Amino acid sequence: MKPPTQRAVFLARTTYRQRRLRDALRMLPILGVVLWLTPLLWGADETGSSRTGSAFVFVFTVWVLLIVLSAIFARFLSPDEQAEGES
Repeated sequence: MKPPTQRAVFLARTTYRQRRLRDALRMLPILGVVLWLTPLLWGADETGSSRTGSAFVFVFTVWVLLIVLSAIFARFLSPDEQAEGES
């Protein structure tokens, strides 16, 4: 007895990539929150003082990185596909 043949699910490559790109954009704020909370785990250094300066530099570096990543992702996101997905 032959096993039933399954059809391959065909997804258009462009719409599939656009959806995954939108998924990545939706995950970007979550990544940002996790990275922003990372300095809370650092604790104090050997002398007992806090690492406030390093934490500020880290937070603002993460902030700039999130801005750059969102700009890059938005550039590759086509406006036609986005308008169709919202309606």
